[in-house]
Amino acid sequence: MNSIIRNILSVILGFVIGSCVNMGLILISDKVIPPPTGADVTTLEGLKASIHLFQPKHFVFPFLAHALGTFIGAIAASVIAASHKIKFALVIGGLFFLGGLANVFMIPSPVWFIVLDLVGAYIPMSILAGKLAVRK
Repeated sequence: MNSIIRNILSVILGFVIGSCVNMGLILISDKVIPPPTGADVTTLEGLKASIHLFQPKHFVFPFLAHALGTFIGAIAASVIAASHKIKFALVIGGLFFLGGLANVFMIPSPVWFIVLDLVGAYIPMSILAGKLAVRK
């Protein structure tokens, strides 16, 4: 397969796989840690209105979803890429970072979570994934 096509596919598949991991974790999060009583997490408006009820434990799964989604997506991109594996892992990290940044503006969250999420979930996970994929 042409290396350019393979590299493009690595980004597309890495993003799709990472997004599926992210969404899967978000979907099971309320079964592991139930939302606060009275919180409507089924709509963006309900989430915005009830975010003040959330405790730190309610932010564990969103962070895990962002970090593991990025990590798995970056691993996939690195493994699939024909060349520049760490760079393609970082592309996935950058794409997920942009999604996290958009999330900051859509869902009001505590400042500690915003900082932790933006600093710890995206670029570090993509670097780690890229380095692990290169070692194989």
